[in-house]
Amino acid sequence: MNWLKRKDQWADQRALPAFETDSTQPSHPENHPSPGVTQTLNPDYLRSRQKLYRQLIQRLDLPTLHALDLQTLRSDLRRLIAQMLQESPYPLNQQELELVAVDVEHEVLGLGPLERLLADPTVSDILVNRPDQVYVERSGRLELTPARFDDHRHILRVIERIVSKMGRRIDESSPMVDARLGDGSRVNAIIPPLAVDGPVLSIRKFPSRPMSVDDLLRAGSLTPEMAHLLAAMVRAKLNILIAGGTGTGKTTTLNVLSSFIPANERIVTIEDAAELQLQQPHVIRLETRPPNAESRGEVTQRALVRNALRMRPDRIILGEVRGEETFDMLQAMNTGHEGSMATVHANSPRDALMRLENMMALANVPMNSRAVRQQMASALTAVVQIQRYSDGRRRVVSLCEITGMEGDVLTTQEIFRFDRTGVNAQGVVLGQFRATGIRPQFQDRLEAYGQTVPADIYDPTCIYHTGPSGQLESGLH
Repeated sequence: MNWLKRKDQWADQRALPAFETDSTQPSHPENHPSPGVTQTLNPDYLRSRQKLYRQLIQRLDLPTLHALDLQTLRSDLRRLIAQMLQESPYPLNQQELELVAVDVEHEVLGLGPLERLLADPTVSDILVNRPDQVYVERSGRLELTPARFDDHRHILRVIERIVSKMGRRIDESSPMVDARLGDGSRVNAIIPPLAVDGPVLSIRKFPSRPMSVDDLLRAGSLTPEMAHLLAAMVRAKLNILIAGGTGTGKTTTLNVLSSFIPANERIVTIEDAAELQLQQPHVIRLETRPPNAESRGEVTQRALVRNALRMRPDRIILGEVRGEETFDMLQAMNTGHEGSMATVHANSPRDALMRLENMMALANVPMNSRAVRQQMASALTAVVQIQRYSDGRRRVVSLCEITGMEGDVLTTQEIFRFDRTGVNAQGVVLGQFRATGIRPQFQDRLEAYGQTVPADIYDPTCIYHTGPSGQLESGLH
């Protein structure tokens, strides 16, 4: 263990332990457990964890530590922790001793109390509101967890550990940041003075295996007919906009749709924080960069879209359009980069188009409203609207075609929709997927690209119900 300090160096206090409570700050009510919150970690356990971690930090030679092989380091660290537990008496039972050893290992090598949650495949979101309040989302519903931080400084150190690996910073002059973990999970952090009650951390986890269209079908998010049509639209290089609110699954749906892109095409993805998990071999991933401490060096999505046009892309995929890059995206769709896709925050297809029109104005291009709408009508083919319901399930509630202009109005027609009918005793939202009976104008383009889409999938008498379990049940009415 050449990463240990000599015994005469153990008293060196330069490395601040993440578990150590700041005794100079007064105790705030938010640092203590909320009423009604079940505590699985008793005070003796928390004190023992702090003591063990402080002792361990004093023994570690931190510069050497980061240069070692992770597997060897983890094995040696476990042996050292076991030795330290034997050397000092701790008022803990055997189960708690094993637990504290794992917690300290996570603090040294990982993200402390978050490690167990990150390893849980059923968790999709981790939300740290305060030291004693950590929520997760499972199956679309929020749950309070027993995970605890010691204080606000503990949360802040974990945040700094995450963002520093990305070459970003968070401090009073730059109190909010977007970053990502090594597996691609999206991270957002905001600290005082913007966060009044202390640092807040939100993590959107990435699944270890990218979701497929079969996963969406099993979840009852759409019908086989809708999936077949969407796959044909992607292969026929139609420009698609995916709309929905926060947490509705826009990025997941974009990932699934992108899986239908042929492997021989060159794809350029542009995101604020890289999240997309495309499986094709020819993918170029671009990511924006925030300004540095001197407010210089920022690279926006608009700059990346313009640069992407010089990279000979077959398709451009934007993780989310939210500003002036909307103009350049539509220009690209209108100038040979067909089959491009993007997401946007909106509650309906009509709202999505209205948001695009408003964001076009941010580009400071002298175009009147009619010219903007004509550009949108020429560039976009369809809007896929997604919604998350009270039962936590996400569903494609509308597939809407953009048909053109009538006067100054952008016209659309709905091809498929989901009609909500009620909620059962278990809280599952009931409803039915059905076609509207309208044959889309892009049907001829699908056939020209060799995509066979039978006319009967537009039959409005074929209805898919969401049953008591949330699964699809087909039937003819």
